[in-house]
Amino acid sequence: MEPRVPYRGRGAAVNPPNRFETVRLERDDDWDGPDDPAPATQFFQDKTRSLISRNSSPDIGFSASLNPYRGCEHGCAYCYARPTHEYLGFSAGLDFESKIMVKSDAPALLRTALSSPRWLPEVLAMSGVTDCYQPVERRLKITRGCLEVLAEFLQPVSIITKNALVTRDIDVLKELARFQAARVTLSVSSLRPELARTLEPRAAAPPSRLAAIEALAKAGIPVFVNVAPVIPGLNDFEMPAVIERAAAAGASGAGFTILRLPYAVAPIFEKWLGDHQPDAKEKVLHRIRELRGGRLNDSSFGKRMIGEGPYARHVSDLFQAACRRAQFPTVAPLSGAHFRRPVDDRQPEFGFADQI
Repeated sequence: MEPRVPYRGRGAAVNPPNRFETVRLERDDDWDGPDDPAPATQFFQDKTRSLISRNSSPDIGFSASLNPYRGCEHGCAYCYARPTHEYLGFSAGLDFESKIMVKSDAPALLRTALSSPRWLPEVLAMSGVTDCYQPVERRLKITRGCLEVLAEFLQPVSIITKNALVTRDIDVLKELARFQAARVTLSVSSLRPELARTLEPRAAAPPSRLAAIEALAKAGIPVFVNVAPVIPGLNDFEMPAVIERAAAAGASGAGFTILRLPYAVAPIFEKWLGDHQPDAKEKVLHRIRELRGGRLNDSSFGKRMIGEGPYARHVSDLFQAACRRAQFPTVAPLSGAHFRRPVDDRQPEFGFADQI
């Protein structure tokens, strides 16, 4: 029997209360949730005046990042970034994937930041939170605009995405890669299209992501695969196959993260399991608790990405064995050695003689 799909094309089936709000809408007894029309995606201008964010987490391999969008239409049911929408007064559920904040000024803000003498070249991550190649990027091209600015400055950038749309920008990425200033990571959680369709409803299908890896590699752009998230009892057994297929497509390395369910993500994912994987639900939740000290989330540094205990060690061993078989090549790290600040031709330049 096919599982009931409350909202076609959406990962969340609910809009849980915002933990920062004291007032919330409650439906009366006449409302039937599954028959409620699926929310259309809305886009709002984000007028932030700063673009580059900082993080000090030892679990994350970068300290500076930029996000052209807040919220993500990919709608991945497990997305750890969902709670960030609560800071905007929205819900981490359907709001996160249907109310998208758009930073139209991102390229201009990026140019200003890189032009400042206070900026010392270091790797910038796109995106540290939500996907910079979510569906609306095809039309708005904000990420494309940011990459063009990065290419002017030869500023190193590391991109992580679930969308094959990244191949649209091979021309700019190829130019950056000439100066050891670009790398791309494609996240692949599963090779099964039927699972990906419900788990990551508006992200690129797994074959498209593998094709993107191949296209980027052929263009000379260092490309990696991230097996993420590893969901114990659901897709963990696929890790060796994902790494093998990615390596065959030209990937130069791999990483993995184990599912974590912070704050409102837990009830959203539990609901998703009940709707789409009811037979696996209790097994999955039990194994997550095994990894997280009996809870569904442990935010402790050093544990939140990989978990702990025998099962975490099993996943790590599985990953290491798959990487050994893949025989990934050694790839040079990103470098800011060629960073430059282009002269703005719109501003007159005066030599000493001109000032006399």
